[in-house]
Amino acid sequence: MVDFDSMSADPALRLRLALDLFETGEAMMRQRFRLLHPDWAAVQIDEALGRWLHERPGAEAGDAVGRPAALASVK
Repeated sequence: MVDFDSMSADPALRLRLALDLFETGEAMMRQRFRLLHPDWAAVQIDEALGRWLHERPGAEAGDAVGRPAALASVK
Protein backbone atom coordinates (compact mmCIF):
# COMPACT_ATOMS: atom_id res chain seq x y z
CA MET A 1 0.00 0.00 0.00
CA VAL A 2 1.24 3.50 -0.80
CA ASP A 3 1.58 6.05 1.98
CA PHE A 4 0.39 9.16 0.14
CA ASP A 5 1.55 11.47 2.94
CA SER A 6 5.19 10.40 2.51
CA MET A 7 4.83 10.23 -1.28
CA SER A 8 4.83 14.02 -1.64
CA ALA A 9 8.20 14.16 0.10
CA ASP A 10 9.76 11.36 -1.98
CA PRO A 11 10.14 12.21 -5.70
CA ALA A 12 11.63 8.78 -6.43
CA LEU A 13 8.52 7.08 -5.07
CA ARG A 14 6.28 9.37 -7.10
CA LEU A 15 8.22 8.59 -10.29
CA ARG A 16 8.15 4.86 -9.55
CA LEU A 17 4.38 5.03 -9.04
CA ALA A 18 3.88 6.97 -12.28
CA LEU A 19 5.93 4.42 -14.23
CA ASP A 20 4.02 1.54 -12.64
CA LEU A 21 0.75 3.19 -13.65
CA PHE A 22 2.01 3.63 -17.22
CA GLU A 23 2.99 -0.05 -17.42
CA THR A 24 -0.40 -1.08 -16.06
CA GLY A 25 -2.21 1.09 -18.61
CA GLU A 26 -0.08 -0.30 -21.42
CA ALA A 27 -0.85 -3.88 -20.32
CA MET A 28 -4.57 -3.07 -20.18
CA MET A 29 -4.51 -1.63 -23.69
CA ARG A 30 -2.63 -4.69 -25.00
CA GLN A 31 -5.32 -6.89 -23.49
CA ARG A 32 -8.03 -4.74 -25.07
CA PHE A 33 -6.41 -5.16 -28.50
CA ARG A 34 -6.23 -8.93 -27.91
CA LEU A 35 -9.92 -9.05 -27.03
CA LEU A 36 -10.97 -6.87 -29.98
CA HIS A 37 -8.70 -8.64 -32.48
CA PRO A 38 -8.10 -12.26 -31.40
CA ASP A 39 -6.69 -13.05 -34.84
CA TRP A 40 -3.86 -10.51 -34.56
CA ALA A 41 -0.29 -11.66 -34.04
CA ALA A 42 1.85 -10.16 -31.27
CA VAL A 43 3.56 -7.92 -33.82
CA GLN A 44 0.24 -6.44 -34.90
CA ILE A 45 -0.71 -5.77 -31.29
CA ASP A 46 2.67 -4.09 -30.69
CA GLU A 47 2.16 -1.91 -33.76
CA ALA A 48 -1.38 -0.96 -32.72
CA LEU A 49 -0.18 -0.11 -29.22
CA GLY A 50 2.60 2.06 -30.64
CA ARG A 51 0.12 3.93 -32.83
CA TRP A 52 -2.25 4.36 -29.91
CA LEU A 53 0.51 5.76 -27.69
CA HIS A 54 1.39 8.36 -30.32
CA GLU A 55 -2.08 9.21 -31.59
CA ARG A 56 -4.55 8.49 -28.79
CA PRO A 57 -7.86 10.28 -29.17
CA GLY A 58 -7.98 13.39 -27.04
CA ALA A 59 -4.22 13.59 -26.53
CA GLU A 60 -2.85 14.02 -30.03
CA ALA A 61 -0.68 16.92 -28.89
CA GLY A 62 0.28 15.31 -25.57
CA ASP A 63 -1.26 15.24 -22.13
CA ALA A 64 -0.19 18.68 -20.93
CA VAL A 65 -2.57 21.58 -20.51
CA GLY A 66 -2.08 24.52 -22.84
CA ARG A 67 -1.03 25.12 -26.40
CA PRO A 68 1.58 22.91 -28.06
CA ALA A 69 4.86 24.73 -28.62
CA ALA A 70 8.06 23.83 -30.40
CA LEU A 71 10.79 22.96 -27.93
CA ALA A 72 13.15 25.46 -29.55
CA SER A 73 10.69 28.29 -28.82
CA VAL A 74 10.60 27.58 -25.07
CA LYS A 75 13.09 29.72 -23.17
